[in-house]
Formats: sequence, structure tokens, C-alpha cells
Amino acid sequence: MAEAGAPVARPILYSYWRSSCSHRVRIALNLKGVDYEYKAVNLLKGEQSDPEFMKINPMKFVPALVDGDAVIGDSYAIALYLEDKYPEPPLLPKDLKMKALNIQIASIVCSGIQPLHNLTLLRYIEQKVGSGESVPWVQQQIDKGFTAVENMIKGCAGKYATGDEVQLADVFLAPQIFGAVTRFHIDMSNYPTLARVHNEYMRHPAFEAALPDRQPDAPSSA
Repeated sequence: MAEAGAPVARPILYSYWRSSCSHRVRIALNLKGVDYEYKAVNLLKGEQSDPEFMKINPMKFVPALVDGDAVIGDSYAIALYLEDKYPEPPLLPKDLKMKALNIQIASIVCSGIQPLHNLTLLRYIEQKVGSGESVPWVQQQIDKGFTAVENMIKGCAGKYATGDEVQLADVFLAPQIFGAVTRFHIDMSNYPTLARVHNEYMRHPAFEAALPDRQPDAPSSA
């Protein structure tokens, strides 16, 4: 049992600067005002397969969050954990309809868009189909997901995706849009609502601090 007044260990985030899954957790931590320790896992060097990291996340993915005896190796689970542990400011609205919408959008990003262009899959396409063939695949998957989300939020968006306050949908959309624009050259004019909220994200301090090129493991040329 910890002594009274003993310092509380900071949560540890295992992250890769360019990982959109890590990016969304960094946003959530910043929004909740959590002081955390950053530990870089270089995916290009295969550090996710290090035996010590596999003890933390046997799936060999980033991010992973270690908070005391809690070890969580999935960005969606981490976001919900943070929402429960740090309820202010809330990322999920009390209105059941809007709460469901936020959860649905987060699910679309983390199951219907991002996994279809993760590093492992892109390398497989390049090796098995041909050099340069991964980009059209990615663009097709992003278009499918963004078209769906654009139609879902165009009637309810405020300053942000589902209203005038940052919510869970924004935490998941921001890295996805950022990557679509900077890495895969997606024309956001096809998704005007998403383009507008992207501009808001880029001006928000919690989102700015979570950007890939602001991370300690980002290369100087990023």
C-alpha cells in the first residue's frame, strides 16, 4: 500500500509518432489533462516485436497504456478507460442518440477505415500486388468511410463533428483526416463538413500538441 503523500506514478503511453491509433490516444490524454510519460516504439524497426513490449501488448500494436496495474493495448479501449477515469471534460454526451452516433463514428474509423491501410497491410499489397498499388487501395477505403461519416454528421455538426464541444468522434476523426490529407493526398473538398471540422482541430491546443511532428520520436525532417 502506498504511503500517504507518496507521488503517484504517471501513466505510460507506448506510442509511435506516425501511428494514427497512437495519435487519437494522445488527443484524448491531452483533452483530459493527463500528465503522462511517452515511450516510443519504432514500428519501422520492428520494436513492437520486442519480447518486453509483447508482454505489454501481445498483439504487437501501438498504442499501449500502462496506468498502475492497468495495461491496455487498444486505442478504443484506452479512450473509454480515460473517459471513465477522468469524466471531465466528457467525450461522450448524455443524450443517448448522440452518444450512439459518437460511438458509431469511432467504430467506423477504427474498424472500417484505419485497419484497411495499416502498415502491415500496405506492405503486403506492395509485395503481392505491385509497387505503388497500395495508394489507390487506401484512397478507396478512405473515400468509402469519409463519405459515410460526412452523410452522418452534415445535419448535426456544430463547431465540431457532433456539436459545439469536442467529443469522441472528433478524437477518432482528427488523426484519420490528418493522415488522409498529409499521407494519402485525399481531396477533402468532397467532404465539406469533415474539411471544416479538420480546420477546427488544427487550431485546438489539445489536438495541436498531439500532432505527429510534435512527438519526441518524430524525425527532424517530419
